[in-house]
Amino acid sequence: MVSIQSPPGSEPAVSSPSVSPPSKDPLLQPLQIKTLRLRNRIMSTSHASFMDDGGLPLERYQRYHEEKAKGGLALTMFGGSSMVDVDSSWGGGGQLNLATDEIIPHFQNFSRRIHAHGAALMCQISHLGRRADATTLNWLPAVAPSRSRETQHRAFSREMDEHDIRRIVKAYGAAAGRCREGGLDGVETLTGGHLIGQFFSPRTNFRTDRFGGSVENRVRFGLMVHEEIRRRLGDGMILSMRFIIDEADKDGLSFEDCLEIARIFEREGLVDVFNCIFGRMDTVIALAEQNMPGMSQPLAPFLSQVGAFRQHTRLPVFHAARITDIATARYAIREGLLDMVAMTRAHMADPQIVNKLMRGEEERIRPCVGASYCMHKKVNCIHNPASGRETILPQIIETAAKKRRVVVVGGGPAGLEAARVCAERGHDVVLFEAGSQPGGQLLLACRVSSRRDLVGIIDWRVSELERLKVDVRCDTYAETDDVLAENPDVVIVATGGLPDTDWLDGAEHCQSIWDVLSTMAGHSGDVILYDGTGRHEGISTALHLAEHGCSVHLVTIDDSLAQEIEYSTRAVYRKQFKKRDIAVTLDHHLIKVSRDNSNSLTATFRHELTGDLLDMRASQIVVERGTTPLDEVFHDLKEKSSNQGVTDQDALLAGVGQPLRESEAKFELHRIGDAVASRNVHAAIYDALRLCMVL
Repeated sequence: MVSIQSPPGSEPAVSSPSVSPPSKDPLLQPLQIKTLRLRNRIMSTSHASFMDDGGLPLERYQRYHEEKAKGGLALTMFGGSSMVDVDSSWGGGGQLNLATDEIIPHFQNFSRRIHAHGAALMCQISHLGRRADATTLNWLPAVAPSRSRETQHRAFSREMDEHDIRRIVKAYGAAAGRCREGGLDGVETLTGGHLIGQFFSPRTNFRTDRFGGSVENRVRFGLMVHEEIRRRLGDGMILSMRFIIDEADKDGLSFEDCLEIARIFEREGLVDVFNCIFGRMDTVIALAEQNMPGMSQPLAPFLSQVGAFRQHTRLPVFHAARITDIATARYAIREGLLDMVAMTRAHMADPQIVNKLMRGEEERIRPCVGASYCMHKKVNCIHNPASGRETILPQIIETAAKKRRVVVVGGGPAGLEAARVCAERGHDVVLFEAGSQPGGQLLLACRVSSRRDLVGIIDWRVSELERLKVDVRCDTYAETDDVLAENPDVVIVATGGLPDTDWLDGAEHCQSIWDVLSTMAGHSGDVILYDGTGRHEGISTALHLAEHGCSVHLVTIDDSLAQEIEYSTRAVYRKQFKKRDIAVTLDHHLIKVSRDNSNSLTATFRHELTGDLLDMRASQIVVERGTTPLDEVFHDLKEKSSNQGVTDQDALLAGVGQPLRESEAKFELHRIGDAVASRNVHAAIYDALRLCMVL
């Protein structure tokens, strides 16, 4: 163990003074923990990436973490909720299986890969306890300290007996031994809502034997686990505990309770690091607001609480919870609140964070905007489509062999990304944008208070285009002659779409969400909002209207609210709908809107299952059913292009250049984003990257 405690407000002590730090930046100071030297203070915490192959970390899993190591961070942890025994599985997969020796050679390859770039590698090993799914994989009942049911994962657990306890303690040790044989630098256990934490907490431990009652009894299982892990690891490897510092529940562990538990583990010498978390994870809303806070929560919401905890321990303290920017990370280290700052989702947005920091390019770091898209599509970042696709997409764009003249029509997310990637390739790029500023539909989305951080997707790309000296021409509605006048080699149409209402009888009586978000003038009283997509657009606009005093009733075609949105944000929306008293009607689609003599509007809906009709009246009706492509310029250019506007999908998916075609026409033509079909931000940017990375 090493003491690194610093007085409040001072620089954290560095245990290896003979090594000169690369700069005075607190984030770039090295940190020594036992025999492990971490080259700086930035890390990524373990999480379930859902990139495993049958519970094993193969090529794509390793490449995802390797990009972070290449990017300069000191430590990447992996294997969130990795199972130590056969009754610790959850539905949907995504866990590594540390209950088998089959994983050892993959760990050995993984370790060599990460160490080659100067970073350290650790794995989280855990047992889910009552969080396990009894209806998948091995179909074994969930076990826990006591009989209970977790709301989120839904299994009814049986109470563990002494045989179960001995078995699982041994399984933890065996999993740690596999990590050691695999060449890892350490392992991490998890308290919180997992089995060790379930023993800790009076919310889930109702036992009256030597494993229940007093704090000393409730920590007994965890002590046995860590003693066995330490025995298998030896003294050299790092043993971290992802440690809850407060359950934020009147029936759960208080901050003082958690301090007492921490003192016991520190006293026994069984932990080298406290990786601190706050709150609970046994409900979706707790996960969304406490365990993995997203856009609805402030930046670094628990940093002060973790800093207070650090004053009570001599062990290094790590922490992750919406620390997305370098300024906050630097503050946390400089003020002695943390010893390692975890920027996990920030590294999904940009794995090159540390390299850019060391080069003095802090302003070039692609920001994490907190959209939580990575929780919906696993590690796919909303605006870095290469994250999680490292085997097929580049994190760093390579220069093209031949310079080309590229014209991009449209300055929304797709067009901005196309222009950025082409310019990084070394091409001569001009971008036409009809509006007074780039951004497209995202500029409207940012008008919703809870989604204003999405502007980072636009701002970063605009800044990159300025650096790359791209010719951006706003207030220019580009037509065919404007495009051809640029004498292009490649034309990329990214003109987006317009609200889709042509299908609706009585559409002239309705407004789109674009109308609502463009101005709040005239929006008051009672509003019916029809959501035909289940995406953010309709849901967030309903909240926007309610926040401005409207009485809102949302009707959706789906069987649940916000069906296309990541599960954590769905819970946030449901909570906000309840607080704003927004009524919701499910399973209905809109078929007609009419105006009566009193100037009131009647919306007629049909039930998706029964076919029954439902009439609803309101002073205003807002309709959201995605967009229809705004692609006139694309169709005008098709016959003039060498490829007739056809993007070869086999080449696109293979990540190779588009096939050359014999033609008198000079330019090839492509369209991307909503100019093709109504989708989402990630799809638009993904379109642009995989097309343009080989142009």
